[in-house]
Amino acid sequence: MIDTFFGANLVDYNTIRIAIFSEVNKEDTSPFNLIINSDQIVKLDIIKQHYLNGLVLYECKTKEKIILGNSYQIACRNFGVCPLNVNEATGFVGFDDEFYYDGDDLGASYSHEKTIFKVWAPLASKVSLFIKKNLNDNFKTYKMRRGEKGVYEITLEGDYDGAFYRYSVTNSGQNFITTDPYAKASSANGRDSCVIDFNKTKIELYNDVPRTIDNNDEAIIYEFHVRDFTIDSTTDIENKGKFLGLTEEKRKTKGGNPCGLDYLKYLGITHAQLLPIYDYKTVDELNPDKSYNWGYDLQQYFVPEGSYSLNPNDPYSRIIELKKMVAALHKNGIKINMDVVFNHVYSYEVSTFEKIVPNYYFRKNKNGTLCNGSGCGNDLDSERKMVRKLIIDSLVYWMKEFGIDGYRFDLMGLIDIDTMLLAEKKCKEIKKDAMIYGEGWDMNTNLPGSKKCTIYNSFKTPGIAFFNDTFRDVVRGNNDIKNNSYPGYLLGNVSFLEGFKFCFLGSSVSYCYEPRFSSINQSVNYLECHDNCTLFDKISREKEGASEEEKLHILDLCNFGVFAALGIPFIHAGQEIGLSKKMRDNTYNAGDEFNKFDYSVLDKRFEHAMYLKSLIEGRKANSPKFFKFKKSEVLSKSNEFINLNNGAFGVQLSLDSTYKFFVAINPTNTVVPISLNSYYLLDVSGSGHLNNSDVYVMNVNLLPYQGNIFVKKEK
Repeated sequence: MIDTFFGANLVDYNTIRIAIFSEVNKEDTSPFNLIINSDQIVKLDIIKQHYLNGLVLYECKTKEKIILGNSYQIACRNFGVCPLNVNEATGFVGFDDEFYYDGDDLGASYSHEKTIFKVWAPLASKVSLFIKKNLNDNFKTYKMRRGEKGVYEITLEGDYDGAFYRYSVTNSGQNFITTDPYAKASSANGRDSCVIDFNKTKIELYNDVPRTIDNNDEAIIYEFHVRDFTIDSTTDIENKGKFLGLTEEKRKTKGGNPCGLDYLKYLGITHAQLLPIYDYKTVDELNPDKSYNWGYDLQQYFVPEGSYSLNPNDPYSRIIELKKMVAALHKNGIKINMDVVFNHVYSYEVSTFEKIVPNYYFRKNKNGTLCNGSGCGNDLDSERKMVRKLIIDSLVYWMKEFGIDGYRFDLMGLIDIDTMLLAEKKCKEIKKDAMIYGEGWDMNTNLPGSKKCTIYNSFKTPGIAFFNDTFRDVVRGNNDIKNNSYPGYLLGNVSFLEGFKFCFLGSSVSYCYEPRFSSINQSVNYLECHDNCTLFDKISREKEGASEEEKLHILDLCNFGVFAALGIPFIHAGQEIGLSKKMRDNTYNAGDEFNKFDYSVLDKRFEHAMYLKSLIEGRKANSPKFFKFKKSEVLSKSNEFINLNNGAFGVQLSLDSTYKFFVAINPTNTVVPISLNSYYLLDVSGSGHLNNSDVYVMNVNLLPYQGNIFVKKEK
């Protein structure tokens, strides 16, 4: 019928709202009939009618409750038949309790004799499995059986190792073909899910080799992107841009310096933080050099990214190669913190979540529109039980199957506190020293402020750490290097001295600001991360007239500040040698030119890498003594600040009446004299950590842009 709309929505389990917009009037004697599973017809009772500019709304009642899982249609003489849209049922009271499935067997469960497929689709009236044993075969179709909690399942007898599959899901009369949200493997670009025999992927992951840390502040985190860190042409890494590139040992730069895995070993870091390594959308896995992305556009939560694999169409390849990378890092004493993105997906409209359970996974505003705190228009609703289950299942899977040691959460403020506390609990049951930390920004999403896992609620999550943007902004200055840029304390702005003292104490003691954290173990102290401008670019912006040598001295001082301060030191790859992004910040899709680790710069500035290595050695050597302040009330009574000349900084930390430390920092271009009350051992100088130092000083000149640490051991 021309220019006519006829539709029907389920309002509650006994109420249907029908809309007709047409020049043709519905006959009063013409009933609305409910057709159930194409063979049963039930007359609906019209309770109310509303008229609005040609649109007529009919509110109808059913005698029997609508049961999800059936096919429902509405029929009316002259207007034909339309499907009943049941998608709003996800918002009905009790939906989560009624349909929550707590099994651990979603996805494909393989054995040589049979494979069981299960998918949660509580709204669906029909789900079918499409499967083929080889990529070039045609799919065979099998109808799946609906079980409890809206889980559809089917068991296929025989050996389906390596078979490719999809689901066909019918919701409210609409049919979609989609992949499995719980798939553990896939073909290139996530086109098909794949059945995997995990017995064929078992390799030694050396989970027990990296030493167990007792507290977060013993970690030294080094952030990088798999492709960025290995792609540069000035090294002899063979598998550039791949997981396997980080397994290669004895690789060198053109200048003969260590690169890749050997460079990480050389620095002595404890934790590698990897930008997303699970499957993301906007890089063509078959042609990875033709596109670029950091990977924050997640597509599959249980599948490794295929562009890092030598053979993306071989489902086993990416799994085994990633495990080899994990094993190589572990074997060399380096733990892995995986960057996870549970706040949004690539695009909700085409996501497997929306195709399988429409109107469920994404958080909405009170007016029904999608929340957009992520900036992507599709915040995941972590409070929904099956969304929370998805998050926890994914975290547990990566730890158990791949040996991941901890997680950095992207936009963690979009996730509710209960989900994050459960994530911490489950991860620490697997690895007691698992690190859980993330971005605690307060994002604009339809979640009460008291429930958001933000930095403002840090006291509710004492075991979870947060990126400390106050540390960044006070120590180096803000992230804006174009319009409203200002320098921080270590870039010479001594008006920030008092704020620096607060940051130095892990932002966990009341000093000119109220504490942000309950302990120093919650403060991730950083000056640069992947989506900030680089530290060297910031220095260059604020010190435009300075020589490169002077800028690099300031760079070293900033890195000293990260390692001398109380909290968790965090370094972005290249920060130590002053890599540049040409004054850009969020270069997520800008390509290798802006993002690669340029090993030719390492060759030119290797002494600065040596300085970072030395700071790491000093941090490790002093950690058992210097960084013992686990409770803020102890720390608040154990420090004494001393204002030095020209705005320079000094602090004495006293530990259990045995050790005293004096930290001095000079962010100016003048010499600052220091007079100590007795002789102290010079532990860290402008050249770095002095291993087995026997240099004792009482009066010393602190050179421009220099930091020192002095130690006194009481008898």
